[in-house]
Amino acid sequence: MAPLSDRRIRELSLRKGMIEPFAESSLGPVISFGLSAYGYDYRLADSFMVPREDFQGPLDPKAVPVDLFREVKGVESLLLAPRSFLLARSLEYFRIPREILVLGFGKSTLARSGLLVNVTPLEPEWEGHLTLSLGNLSPYPLRLYAKEGIGQLVFLEAKDLCERSYRDKKGKYQNQKVITPSKVE
Repeated sequence: MAPLSDRRIRELSLRKGMIEPFAESSLGPVISFGLSAYGYDYRLADSFMVPREDFQGPLDPKAVPVDLFREVKGVESLLLAPRSFLLARSLEYFRIPREILVLGFGKSTLARSGLLVNVTPLEPEWEGHLTLSLGNLSPYPLRLYAKEGIGQLVFLEAKDLCERSYRDKKGKYQNQKVITPSKVE
């Protein structure tokens, strides 16, 4: 597998809707986003799912309580409490071609402030907004900015097509448009 170049990422995004909305690059004093040499820096949407302070745990990923999170929408920024986490989503919607696998990483600017960005691989033929788990590893509140860069994706192209894609498996997170807590089906 080889990484896709900026030219190929742009072509797949503009002609086949792989990334919508697609940004060439950011302008101004923001946490960078948009196309890079061999990747794409995606943005944080203005929608968050914050765990309720009164939850007594333990947290079981196989049985997440429906009322664990409170939704926060339409904010320009949000403070993430020290040593806590929240769920968020990408501003961009992704349509991954069958021959592509995408790996995600956090941005160095945010990592240097204690932010851990966790996103699982975007499998071939997966489609949707990314649901992100954002953890503040620092002992201080950390400000997150909506509509600015949050992580980088690297697109890898396979030599041979996979036998079974995410769409073929009828994956449980296919076509997600909202922040989606864990599901076990």
